[in-house]
Amino acid sequence: MHGILKKWLPQSKKTLMTREIQSVLEAIGAILLGKQDQLRLTLACVLARGHLLIEDLPGVGKTTLAHALARVLGLDFQRVQFTADLLPSDILGTSVFNRETGGFEFHPGPVFSQVVLADEINRATPKAQSALLEAMEEHQVTVEGSTRHLPEPFFVIATQNPSHQVGTFPLPESQLDRFLMRIRLGYPDAAAERALLAGEERRAMIAALEPALDARTLQAIQARVRATHVAPALLDYVQAILAHTRRSAEFAAGLSPRAGLALLNASRAWAHMDGRSAVLPEDVQAVFPSVAGHRLIASAANGATTGDEAAARVLATVAIP
Repeated sequence: MHGILKKWLPQSKKTLMTREIQSVLEAIGAILLGKQDQLRLTLACVLARGHLLIEDLPGVGKTTLAHALARVLGLDFQRVQFTADLLPSDILGTSVFNRETGGFEFHPGPVFSQVVLADEINRATPKAQSALLEAMEEHQVTVEGSTRHLPEPFFVIATQNPSHQVGTFPLPESQLDRFLMRIRLGYPDAAAERALLAGEERRAMIAALEPALDARTLQAIQARVRATHVAPALLDYVQAILAHTRRSAEFAAGLSPRAGLALLNASRAWAHMDGRSAVLPEDVQAVFPSVAGHRLIASAANGATTGDEAAARVLATVAIP
């Protein structure tokens, strides 16, 4: 490994994690206990200008994470509870007739916020789910023939209940692909759960949070992330991973070029969070399961394999060129 690293080490001088990033992680970590890896992935997703899908059982802290993140980042926040009777207009907004002016006025929906929590997204019908497609990809929505731009930065956190639960509508592949990452929180360990049970009520703690960033500072950090260097040798590694998923009999469909770009963007954010100016293979490996796990489609012979397990095997199989 050390000999190979010479291909990109000149651009990857190590520095300390920026004070802003450290303060964000510490503030959220004081509320969501024992989940440092998931918090790092969440913040990397934000810095890479992606969207996050959190899939887990109810009650493990998905909504708490979204609330705390928006508060610490100093961003506007709206929550939409997805239900079977939710309509696209409930998300995007609608025009209402004003009798005083004699015309229709557009009333923006909750999607016109900097952080949008789509809570239990797979409890809504595909029609309601699809209302977020344009917003997540283009940062704009088209309502009644008019295109309206969304605020910047714009970040969607969607929570999803496991598909075996009653009343869920699985997200189609096109919708899943709009999420840069998918993570799971899981149950807390014994020490974290004890501190949670004995500690202060989480809603009160979130209300007391002071912003560690603001929108302008966050956008400046996102710009630095986009400028993080990617050496040709690192691109060789990413392409080798993509090629393996496409030719392997384990998968019905491999990773797309958009998935490759998502992997690079997430790796840049991970490297920046570690205070480096260039991406290393370890950065790719750190984010790959969260970026690829929901995009890898198992073949019929491997239908029981989870995406995370498959992603781990890809990393174990593909050598660093």
